[in-house]
Amino acid sequence: MSFFTWINSKLLSRSFLVKACLVPLVLFTLFLGFAFSSYYLVTRTAAKRIYLSVEKIPSNDVAVVLGTAEKSRKGGFNPYFSTRMEAAAALYHHGKVKHILVSGDNKTMNYNEPVAMRKYLIMLGVPKSAITLDYAGFRTFDSMVRAREVFGQDKFTIVSQGFHNERALFICHALGIEAVAYNAAEVKSSRTKMYVRELLARSKAVLDIYVLRTKPRFLGKKERLNTMN
Repeated sequence: MSFFTWINSKLLSRSFLVKACLVPLVLFTLFLGFAFSSYYLVTRTAAKRIYLSVEKIPSNDVAVVLGTAEKSRKGGFNPYFSTRMEAAAALYHHGKVKHILVSGDNKTMNYNEPVAMRKYLIMLGVPKSAITLDYAGFRTFDSMVRAREVFGQDKFTIVSQGFHNERALFICHALGIEAVAYNAAEVKSSRTKMYVRELLARSKAVLDIYVLRTKPRFLGKKERLNTMN
Protein backbone atom coordinates (compact mmCIF):
# COMPACT_ATOMS: atom_id res chain seq x y z
CA MET A 1 0.00 0.00 0.00
CA SER A 2 1.40 3.38 -1.00
CA PHE A 3 1.69 6.25 1.45
CA PHE A 4 -1.03 8.22 -0.36
CA THR A 5 -3.39 5.26 -0.39
CA TRP A 6 -2.82 4.77 3.33
CA ILE A 7 -3.51 8.47 4.04
CA ASN A 8 -6.68 8.39 1.93
CA SER A 9 -7.97 5.30 3.71
CA LYS A 10 -7.39 6.99 7.07
CA LEU A 11 -9.22 10.13 5.98
CA LEU A 12 -12.15 8.09 4.68
CA SER A 13 -12.21 6.15 7.93
CA ARG A 14 -12.29 9.36 9.95
CA SER A 15 -15.02 10.77 7.73
CA PHE A 16 -17.10 7.65 8.29
CA LEU A 17 -16.62 7.88 12.05
CA VAL A 18 -17.60 11.55 12.08
CA LYS A 19 -20.76 10.81 10.10
CA ALA A 20 -21.54 7.85 12.32
CA CYS A 21 -21.36 10.13 15.35
CA LEU A 22 -23.14 13.08 13.77
CA VAL A 23 -26.22 11.25 12.51
CA PRO A 24 -27.42 10.08 15.96
CA LEU A 25 -26.57 13.49 17.40
CA VAL A 26 -28.60 15.29 14.74
CA LEU A 27 -31.53 12.90 15.19
CA PHE A 28 -31.42 13.33 18.97
CA THR A 29 -31.33 17.12 18.60
CA LEU A 30 -34.33 17.02 16.26
CA PHE A 31 -36.20 14.80 18.72
CA LEU A 32 -35.49 17.17 21.61
CA GLY A 33 -36.62 20.12 19.53
CA PHE A 34 -39.87 18.36 18.66
CA ALA A 35 -40.42 17.21 22.26
CA PHE A 36 -39.92 20.67 23.79
CA SER A 37 -42.03 22.29 21.06
CA SER A 38 -44.82 19.77 21.73
CA TYR A 39 -44.63 20.43 25.46
CA TYR A 40 -44.96 24.18 24.93
CA LEU A 41 -47.77 23.77 22.37
CA VAL A 42 -49.82 21.66 24.77
CA THR A 43 -49.31 24.13 27.64
CA ARG A 44 -50.21 27.13 25.48
CA THR A 45 -53.31 25.45 24.05
CA ALA A 46 -54.65 24.57 27.51
CA ALA A 47 -54.06 28.04 29.00
CA LYS A 48 -57.16 29.81 30.35
CA ARG A 49 -59.23 26.62 30.33
CA ILE A 50 -57.86 25.12 33.53
CA TYR A 51 -59.45 25.93 36.89
CA LEU A 52 -58.14 25.51 40.42
CA SER A 53 -61.28 26.70 42.22
CA VAL A 54 -64.53 24.76 42.30
CA GLU A 55 -66.38 28.05 42.78
CA LYS A 56 -64.98 29.64 39.61
CA ILE A 57 -65.17 26.75 37.17
CA PRO A 58 -68.17 26.94 34.79
CA SER A 59 -70.87 24.30 35.07
CA ASN A 60 -71.19 21.38 32.66
CA ASP A 61 -73.52 18.43 32.57
CA VAL A 62 -70.71 15.88 32.65
CA ALA A 63 -67.29 15.48 34.24
CA VAL A 64 -64.86 13.03 32.66
CA VAL A 65 -62.48 11.68 35.29
CA LEU A 66 -59.29 10.24 33.86
CA GLY A 67 -58.32 6.91 35.31
CA THR A 68 -55.31 5.71 37.22
CA ALA A 69 -54.56 2.70 39.39
CA GLU A 70 -56.05 2.64 42.88
CA LYS A 71 -52.83 1.17 44.24
CA SER A 72 -49.25 2.25 43.60
CA ARG A 73 -46.64 -0.12 42.20
CA LYS A 74 -45.34 -0.63 45.74
CA GLY A 75 -48.78 -1.74 46.91
CA GLY A 76 -49.76 1.35 48.85
CA PHE A 77 -52.65 3.67 48.09
CA ASN A 78 -52.16 5.86 45.03
CA PRO A 79 -52.68 9.56 45.89
CA TYR A 80 -53.28 10.41 42.24
CA PHE A 81 -56.34 8.18 42.41
CA SER A 82 -57.82 9.55 45.63
CA THR A 83 -57.27 13.23 44.77
CA ARG A 84 -58.97 12.82 41.39
CA MET A 85 -62.01 11.17 42.96
CA GLU A 86 -62.17 13.87 45.64
CA ALA A 87 -62.01 16.60 42.98
CA ALA A 88 -64.79 14.97 40.96
CA ALA A 89 -66.96 14.54 44.05
CA ALA A 90 -66.42 18.21 44.94
CA LEU A 91 -67.66 19.27 41.49
CA TYR A 92 -70.75 17.12 41.89
CA HIS A 93 -71.59 18.26 45.42
CA HIS A 94 -71.15 21.92 44.43
CA GLY A 95 -73.56 21.48 41.52
CA LYS A 96 -70.89 22.07 38.89
CA VAL A 97 -71.64 18.76 37.14
CA LYS A 98 -74.69 16.50 37.07
CA HIS A 99 -73.02 13.26 35.99
CA ILE A 100 -69.57 11.71 36.25
CA LEU A 101 -68.03 9.55 33.54
CA VAL A 102 -65.10 7.58 34.95
CA SER A 103 -62.80 6.54 32.14
CA GLY A 104 -60.05 4.04 32.73
CA ASP A 105 -58.40 0.76 31.90
CA ASN A 106 -59.99 -2.65 32.40
CA LYS A 107 -57.24 -4.76 30.91
CA THR A 108 -57.57 -7.85 33.10
CA MET A 109 -60.08 -9.52 35.42
CA ASN A 110 -58.08 -8.29 38.41
CA TYR A 111 -57.41 -4.74 37.15
CA ASN A 112 -60.44 -2.52 36.74
CA GLU A 113 -59.90 1.21 37.17
CA PRO A 114 -63.51 2.35 36.46
CA VAL A 115 -65.05 0.03 39.06
CA ALA A 116 -62.58 1.18 41.70
CA MET A 117 -63.28 4.81 40.77
CA ARG A 118 -67.04 4.35 41.10
CA LYS A 119 -66.64 2.62 44.46
CA TYR A 120 -64.57 5.51 45.82
CA LEU A 121 -66.96 8.15 44.46
CA ILE A 122 -69.92 6.40 46.12
CA MET A 123 -67.95 6.41 49.37
CA LEU A 124 -67.63 10.19 48.91
CA GLY A 125 -71.39 10.57 48.63
CA VAL A 126 -71.91 10.55 44.85
CA PRO A 127 -74.99 8.43 43.99
CA LYS A 128 -74.40 5.38 41.83
CA SER A 129 -77.01 6.62 39.35
CA ALA A 130 -74.84 9.68 38.65
CA ILE A 131 -71.81 7.61 37.62
CA THR A 132 -71.13 5.89 34.29
CA LEU A 133 -68.18 3.60 33.64
CA ASP A 134 -66.05 3.77 30.52
CA TYR A 135 -64.08 0.55 30.51
CA ALA A 136 -62.06 1.35 27.39
CA GLY A 137 -60.27 4.52 28.47
CA PHE A 138 -56.95 2.86 27.80
CA ARG A 139 -55.20 6.21 27.44
CA THR A 140 -56.07 9.90 27.50
CA PHE A 141 -56.68 10.10 23.74
CA ASP A 142 -59.13 7.20 23.88
CA SER A 143 -60.98 8.70 26.85
CA MET A 144 -61.53 12.02 25.10
CA VAL A 145 -62.66 10.51 21.80
CA ARG A 146 -64.95 7.99 23.48
CA ALA A 147 -66.56 10.70 25.61
CA ARG A 148 -67.80 12.24 22.38
CA GLU A 149 -68.25 9.29 20.02
CA VAL A 150 -69.63 6.71 22.47
CA PHE A 151 -71.22 8.81 25.22
CA GLY A 152 -72.37 11.71 23.06
CA GLN A 153 -70.58 14.51 24.92
CA ASP A 154 -68.95 17.35 23.03
CA LYS A 155 -68.79 19.68 26.03
CA PHE A 156 -67.55 18.50 29.43
CA THR A 157 -65.23 19.04 32.39
CA ILE A 158 -62.02 17.02 32.66
CA VAL A 159 -60.71 15.99 36.07
CA SER A 160 -57.11 15.01 36.71
CA GLN A 161 -53.82 16.55 37.85
CA GLY A 162 -52.72 19.76 36.12
CA PHE A 163 -50.06 18.26 33.84
CA HIS A 164 -52.53 15.60 32.69
CA ASN A 165 -55.36 18.07 32.21
CA GLU A 166 -53.23 20.18 29.88
CA ARG A 167 -52.65 17.23 27.58
CA ALA A 168 -56.32 16.22 27.65
CA LEU A 169 -57.38 19.78 26.81
CA PHE A 170 -54.96 19.87 23.89
CA ILE A 171 -56.52 16.70 22.50
CA CYS A 172 -60.03 18.09 22.97
CA HIS A 173 -59.12 21.35 21.27
CA ALA A 174 -57.67 19.49 18.27
CA LEU A 175 -60.80 17.32 18.01
CA GLY A 176 -63.24 20.23 18.29
CA ILE A 177 -64.49 19.25 21.76
CA GLU A 178 -65.43 22.12 24.06
CA ALA A 179 -63.85 21.29 27.40
CA VAL A 180 -62.56 22.86 30.58
CA ALA A 181 -60.55 21.14 33.28
CA TYR A 182 -60.51 21.09 37.06
CA ASN A 183 -57.16 20.33 38.65
CA ALA A 184 -57.08 17.71 41.37
CA ALA A 185 -54.64 18.35 44.20
CA GLU A 186 -51.01 17.98 43.20
CA VAL A 187 -49.12 14.95 44.43
CA LYS A 188 -45.56 15.04 45.74
CA SER A 189 -43.39 13.16 43.27
CA SER A 190 -40.18 13.41 41.29
CA ARG A 191 -40.61 16.50 39.11
CA THR A 192 -37.80 15.38 36.81
CA LYS A 193 -39.40 11.99 36.21
CA MET A 194 -42.82 13.56 35.64
CA TYR A 195 -41.39 16.17 33.25
CA VAL A 196 -39.59 13.55 31.15
CA ARG A 197 -42.73 11.42 31.04
CA GLU A 198 -44.81 14.39 29.91
CA LEU A 199 -42.27 15.30 27.24
CA LEU A 200 -42.77 11.86 25.73
CA ALA A 201 -46.55 11.77 26.28
CA ARG A 202 -47.10 15.20 24.74
CA SER A 203 -44.88 14.38 21.79
CA LYS A 204 -46.99 11.26 21.22
CA ALA A 205 -50.20 13.30 21.52
CA VAL A 206 -49.02 15.75 18.85
CA LEU A 207 -48.03 12.86 16.58
CA ASP A 208 -51.37 11.13 17.17
CA ILE A 209 -53.32 14.25 16.21
CA TYR A 210 -51.34 15.77 13.35
CA VAL A 211 -49.27 12.92 11.86
CA LEU A 212 -50.56 9.45 12.68
CA ARG A 213 -54.28 10.34 12.74
CA THR A 214 -54.68 7.78 15.50
CA LYS A 215 -58.00 6.13 16.26
CA PRO A 216 -59.13 4.81 19.66
CA ARG A 217 -58.35 1.18 20.31
CA PHE A 218 -62.04 0.41 20.79
CA LEU A 219 -65.30 2.33 20.35
CA GLY A 220 -68.30 0.01 20.46
CA LYS A 221 -71.98 0.83 20.94
CA LYS A 222 -73.18 4.31 21.86
CA GLU A 223 -74.41 4.85 25.41
CA ARG A 224 -76.67 7.61 26.69
CA LEU A 225 -75.71 9.38 29.92
CA ASN A 226 -78.37 10.28 32.48
CA THR A 227 -77.77 13.96 33.20
CA MET A 228 -81.19 14.53 34.80
CA ASN A 229 -80.06 13.83 38.38
